[in-house]
Amino acid sequence: MTYHLITKYGARPGSDCTAAIDRAVRACELTGGRVVVPSGVFLSGPTRLRSNVELHLAAGATLRFVTNPASYPIVRTRWQGIECFSHSPLIYAYDAVNVAVTGTGTLDGGASPDTWWRDTTPVGDWNRLLRMVRDDVPVEERIFEPGHGFRPSFIQPYQCRRVRIEDVRIINAPMWVVHPVLSSDVVVRGITVDSRGPNNDGCNPDSCRDVVISGCSFDTGDDCIAIKSGRDADGRRVGRASENIVIENCRFGTGHGAVTIGSETSGGIRNVIARDLHITGPAVDHALRLKTNSHRGGLIEHIELRDTQVDSVTGTAILVDTCHADPDTTGSHHPTVRNLTITGLHVHKATATLELRDTPHASIQNLTLTTTTNTLRTPTHHLQTPAKQATQPQA
Repeated sequence: MTYHLITKYGARPGSDCTAAIDRAVRACELTGGRVVVPSGVFLSGPTRLRSNVELHLAAGATLRFVTNPASYPIVRTRWQGIECFSHSPLIYAYDAVNVAVTGTGTLDGGASPDTWWRDTTPVGDWNRLLRMVRDDVPVEERIFEPGHGFRPSFIQPYQCRRVRIEDVRIINAPMWVVHPVLSSDVVVRGITVDSRGPNNDGCNPDSCRDVVISGCSFDTGDDCIAIKSGRDADGRRVGRASENIVIENCRFGTGHGAVTIGSETSGGIRNVIARDLHITGPAVDHALRLKTNSHRGGLIEHIELRDTQVDSVTGTAILVDTCHADPDTTGSHHPTVRNLTITGLHVHKATATLELRDTPHASIQNLTLTTTTNTLRTPTHHLQTPAKQATQPQA
């Protein structure tokens, strides 16, 4: 393996090293190998990885990213399940093979209430993107100029193969933290995510195949792990499921759902095994959370949760909701949810063990729950919402 120390390309602690890192990546691409960030604090704009390049943060290294949106070029991305051209993720790879981010150093996105977290709901841009989807505007024309658009994901391999993200500590993300999109053979191992800002999901495989998430620790401002496959009409246009995913030996301390399916499920999600998990609480809402609705649709099947210890959750241990944010079931794309298996679930503290929310058009089929151990009384709730005729689009 060849090594490319960023200081050999002009990087200096405390200064903007964007150009130096890019020179190191391009040199590394020629032979394959490792771009090394040594001990110290280095500042950078967006970093684009290329095939056969591993970005490695040595012990004691911090790569801190600038927070000026104008520093981030416009690239093809997926935001909240819809494809568009918007701000580059902080670390981005497109159509690459053998890319990695490794090491025991820290990635600091620099986000705060004064920067990326200041404007979390760009209503005008979001409505513009929804209109583009409704009007069948090609993805190549869904362009948001610098200063507009959306908060970027932190790490996003887009349409990549053989991706590895290992050991790093990640803090202060603008948006979703680890967000592989339309990628395959993805390994996320041993990372620590401590990022509690708005929409700071920890790891979101999005229309990805053959994924392993192992030995990770999550304290997040939103879902810890959230498996997704595109939103509404645009997700159905792409038509790529998330499938063959293993989650194992992970710890969850803060977040809405430890393992969440959805809510962007339009491409389908299948063959997910989550095992040997530990929800330490007390600031996790659910151990397993499945959320979709009559606008998302999609087939969700063969989901297994095995041997999970729940010390404490603020809500129900398991929540399956097929009318999430859509109690009147106003859409016409009712999801199919079937073949859910939960075994070896040990719940110490929760408001309920299992809560089901479904509708006659989107009922939950074939759910098995066994070997549940409770030290506090945790009942099961099942609420079925009457189906109503669709009268208006979802807001």
